[in-house]
Amino acid sequence: MRTRPPRIALDVMGGDFAPAHELLGAFQALRELERKGVELILIGHRERVLETAQRLGLPHHRLPLVHAEEAITMEDEPTVAVRLKQNSSLAVAIELHAQGEVDAVVSTGNTGAVLTAATLRLGKIPGISRPTIATLVPTEQYRPSVLLDVGANIDCKPRHLYEFALMGEVYARELLGIERPRVALLNIGEEETKGTSTLRETYRLLKSSCLNFIGNVEGRDLLRGIADVVVCDGFVGNTLLKFGESLVATWRARLRMLSRRDLWRRVLFWLLRPTLRRFFRDFDYQSYGGVPLLGVRGIVIVGHGRSTPLAIRNMIMRAHESLQRALVQRLEAAFQPSLIQA
Repeated sequence: MRTRPPRIALDVMGGDFAPAHELLGAFQALRELERKGVELILIGHRERVLETAQRLGLPHHRLPLVHAEEAITMEDEPTVAVRLKQNSSLAVAIELHAQGEVDAVVSTGNTGAVLTAATLRLGKIPGISRPTIATLVPTEQYRPSVLLDVGANIDCKPRHLYEFALMGEVYARELLGIERPRVALLNIGEEETKGTSTLRETYRLLKSSCLNFIGNVEGRDLLRGIADVVVCDGFVGNTLLKFGESLVATWRARLRMLSRRDLWRRVLFWLLRPTLRRFFRDFDYQSYGGVPLLGVRGIVIVGHGRSTPLAIRNMIMRAHESLQRALVQRLEAAFQPSLIQA
């Protein structure tokens, strides 16, 4: 029996520049998706989407469009918005995933609403207390490490951090190809006795687990790449993520200022332009696109509200990669009761 091709739903109404950036990103990804036999479905307000596509000169007829009357904004309270705006683009996309009509969802909308909707409609993987959001951090080892949580859970117990470590280990192994990922706990010191009682208890859980736990790491160690998976609570992780996103813009601004001081510096920076471009690409969030919501029974990729078309294109490709690697099935296997030691 022939099965349908994989389908990815794109919420085109969630971001700060919706639906323009979402449409541009979708068409950037379209050629590669078509070559791989993947269908992309747009979810959004039909009139606004068609009007924007026409203004941008995009062939909207090439992509299916599912109408959604409403949109969840960044100002909406997540739980209330998910409950009241059931015909929003995000809710419709998640519902299609829950019904098996699509295999993944990509959204640059309200992160709290994405987390709430996905948890309620898709459900959690058995054995997981709280879903988590992970991101990739560039390192000097030319291989990124996984940092989690980066915003889904602010108040965490040791058990939650332990589960994050397990999910991060699966993600690093399956999507980064690291055979035995090194797992570390982000703390204010390397010693086992450092940090809060929550961190000390988490250290004990990780040390006694089957994970390749290498101990505590400090903030200065993140970019060194000494760990493949770094675990922290969502408050710390989100602060680090937002700080990291600001670095590229700051470095570029400083280099522009320096290059204007004299002709020789201008020539030097022009000669170094290809190298600098590669350097900035490694540290630019656009290169990674969005971040996966781990722990729900589905593929959900969450992006920054002000994502560029390139970032959205990469979010879509990350969703496809997660499907190819059967990420949800791998997580379900890792959380079988007989395999969890804590």
